Amino acid sequence: MDLALAPETLARWQFGITTVYHFLFVPLTISLAALTAGLETAWVRTQKEKYLRATKFWGKLFLINIAMGVVTGIVQEFQFGMNWSDYSRFVGDVFGAPLAFEALIAFFFESTFIGLWIFGWDKLPKKIHLACIWMVSIGTVLSAYFILAANSWMQHPVGYRINEERGRAELTDFWRVLTQDTALTQFFHTITAAFLVGGAFMVGIAAFHLARRKHVTVMRTSLRLGLITVVIAGMLTAVSGDLLGKVMFKQQPMKMAAAEALWDGEAPAPFSIFAYGDVDAGHNKVAVEIPGLLSFLANDDFSSYVPGINDVNKAEQEKFGPGDYRPNIPVAYWGFRWMIGFGMASFSLGMLGLWLTRKKFMLPPALRTGEDEVPNLVLFKNKPLSAKFTKWYWIVSLWTMGFPLIASSWGWIFTEMGRQPWVVYGVLRTSDAVSPGVSQGEVIASMTVFTLLYAILAVIEVKLLVKYVKAGPPELTEADLNPPTKIGGDHADADRPMAFSY
Repeated sequence: MDLALAPETLARWQFGITTVYHFLFVPLTISLAALTAGLETAWVRTQKEKYLRATKFWGKLFLINIAMGVVTGIVQEFQFGMNWSDYSRFVGDVFGAPLAFEALIAFFFESTFIGLWIFGWDKLPKKIHLACIWMVSIGTVLSAYFILAANSWMQHPVGYRINEERGRAELTDFWRVLTQDTALTQFFHTITAAFLVGGAFMVGIAAFHLARRKHVTVMRTSLRLGLITVVIAGMLTAVSGDLLGKVMFKQQPMKMAAAEALWDGEAPAPFSIFAYGDVDAGHNKVAVEIPGLLSFLANDDFSSYVPGINDVNKAEQEKFGPGDYRPNIPVAYWGFRWMIGFGMASFSLGMLGLWLTRKKFMLPPALRTGEDEVPNLVLFKNKPLSAKFTKWYWIVSLWTMGFPLIASSWGWIFTEMGRQPWVVYGVLRTSDAVSPGVSQGEVIASMTVFTLLYAILAVIEVKLLVKYVKAGPPELTEADLNPPTKIGGDHADADRPMAFSY
């Protein structure tokens, strides 16, 4: 059978499609929950209408996104029983524990308070209503932590033993699974990257409205919040990425060697800028490198030794038996660079945006008069700017909102592909984890159905987002501005049923 059509290969494609698609919603959900909570906090503290309008606007986009994330997440879990039953049987006792905590604690915690937040605008005192969205935000973070702890165990299995009689891994130390350095550093990196996604999303949409000189008051606030988030998250993502990289160098030397196309160990080891090579021959034909930098990134020592792909492959053959323990080198190498490149592009835009807006550059001066829609005029130190330059600034801001999503997607592709041929590193090979009774045709059929379903969901998601983004922040009602002071409401119509706020 052609390897490209083998059930294992198809099952990996299907899981990859569903996982990457689902992860498009995860970082946006995490970050928008916290940013919306921050805006509502500003409203509760200051009573300024712009913060309440911003809360309702970004909260609506958050709700659309989280709904799609839940749907795609449920579909993703089907994969374990459909195509990866041997994996589920072998690791279920360990892998199932953090996922159970995610469902029983984080997800129900999150879903309960999101219901109160949605329907409680005119029924809950503002501080209790605010607490609900903060609880939702905490729930999204907890959910991410438990899932990342499960994934980290696949990257670096700890706190378990192999039951030879039953032929499976069994949990012995749940606390160690939750607190190992892989889980902590991966969580730090994922959360900071999530806020980079949310900040860029906010910057792009705010730029869209400011370019049209619409909803200026709300969007100016949103733009600044988004830019600050992008800059802080960008710096923390770089720091967390460095920490995670050092952990990976120690735990998965093959993954990091593949990320640098380092075929043979060197001391000092260079950091690759660009490389082109022959995978079968195991060497690079073209290499542009920075001497010693990889050694420093791996061990904080510019002269330290870093093992190469060939070295690690030979060591793993001696430890685990004959075989090829190299991942897909081009995917690992370029995925690592696309992750860094798109992430740094977003950070650079945030830095530029903060500098440009420090004196209301690119922002309509009429904002000082309180107007919400202003003429197409931009001043810098009271001098008109080039309309062409202004136009391109907003266009770049709008399109760059997708860069962190691209970076996050390639980051996960690198993380998972770089671990191959292991599904649980050093314990279970991917070829041994696939469902033995699933045929080629069955996998193709299910992958086709899921891909078409996701395509339909993508169209729905985009249309909903575009519709509500174009509509802009809502106008406020008297009930919005004067929420009840006690639970249940103290307005004349407090006895009416709870209604969906949006």
